[in-house]
Amino acid sequence: MTQNNSKVPAHRLSRFGNLASLAGRVAGGMLAEGARQLAKGQLPAKKDLLLTPANIQRVADQLAHLRGAAMKIGQLLSMDAGELLPPALAEILARLRANANPMPAKQLAQVLQREWGDNWQRHFVDFTFVPMAAASIGQVHQAYHDNGKRLAVKIQYPGVRQSIDSDVDNVAALLRISGLLPKEVNYQGLLEEAKIQLKHEADYLLEARHLNQYRQYLIHDTDYRLPEVLTELTTQNILVMSYVEGSHIESLVHASQAERDRVMTLLFSLFFRELFEYRLVQTDPNFANYLYDHTRQQLVLLDFGACREYPASFSQGYQQLFNAALHDNQASMVQALTQIGFFSQQILPEQKQAVLNLVKLACEPLKHAGAFDFGVSDLAIRLREAGTALSMQQNYWHTPPADAIFLHRKIAGLYLLAARLKARVNVCILLTPYLDSPTLSSVADAQL
Repeated sequence: MTQNNSKVPAHRLSRFGNLASLAGRVAGGMLAEGARQLAKGQLPAKKDLLLTPANIQRVADQLAHLRGAAMKIGQLLSMDAGELLPPALAEILARLRANANPMPAKQLAQVLQREWGDNWQRHFVDFTFVPMAAASIGQVHQAYHDNGKRLAVKIQYPGVRQSIDSDVDNVAALLRISGLLPKEVNYQGLLEEAKIQLKHEADYLLEARHLNQYRQYLIHDTDYRLPEVLTELTTQNILVMSYVEGSHIESLVHASQAERDRVMTLLFSLFFRELFEYRLVQTDPNFANYLYDHTRQQLVLLDFGACREYPASFSQGYQQLFNAALHDNQASMVQALTQIGFFSQQILPEQKQAVLNLVKLACEPLKHAGAFDFGVSDLAIRLREAGTALSMQQNYWHTPPADAIFLHRKIAGLYLLAARLKARVNVCILLTPYLDSPTLSSVADAQL
């Protein structure tokens, strides 16, 4: 998807108008494609008319133009419902994870003036108007403080927070009406939870607080590096941090096996600490949230907008689940999944068994004796096939609890990155210390 500067529609009416216009263009595309196929003597199906490359490109381009929740919901669907969506739609929505259109300079200047006042330039000796990165909620700029310190300035698109509820509803309606989202899939609960999560992500003061929490958790651990928040310049719509050097995490594909293994070991180790000690998990699996400083040999952690706090009962449920999976105790697995929030709706015995089989499959790296070789494993393919079979063949449309969905996205992202880096990680030895004691003593409890 090409990246073009375009003004972010800031008002609800203009955003709704963009989506209504999109629906009209999709319908027009259907008519044109139908006419072409009829002229060839073919009787086209509605699904084939909808899923033309031109129509799918229209959907993706419009969501990228709107940014915010409209784009984020496309990202969410592409990751959580990929096996349920038509492959062409899943592919185009997946592109939304990588790029958004940055704001034009005039609109950016208006945002800066509104947040910092008319004389906002006094804080900097240099401010680069061309963004380093543009995502769904905001874009990041490089700047130099008036004391000479290099900064990363994360600026939220105007109108994003106020439009979250309507954006999510409008995009979901568009996908349903157009037939691009299967009628059988009930995502209402997930969409409501997505609204809450998106509002948290759009609160940069909350993100700053989470970043500072992680800095305290990892203050004595030199394997990790995090930016520092400049509190005096940070607002609800602008997050100002120290600039941290590093290479994209995927560049490690060219590193030695030992270095790749070490970095993925650090990521899995941090995940278990998040779940069992901090009970605060950064749930966004985007690879762009990680950099690697080759000089210092440090893993750089970025973006804490998608942090999610979990209750003790949730962490304990996963402690029991992992323990039960390691010992092939199916009855205990059922108890753990019930505590986590699964099986809250009526479910057939064969559907429950299919869920258990899927969990067992996902726990394969945890049960493996020694280092699990993600590079040669076909686990990702088997998980996707099992998920598809559960949804399609078992007709299991019940949406798992939102807390679990966001956590599973993080785990899936770690598995995917480990496979990309062809890493070998002894996941079992990292997990075992958290399974030895019957109750978890967490950092979160210690701070209360």
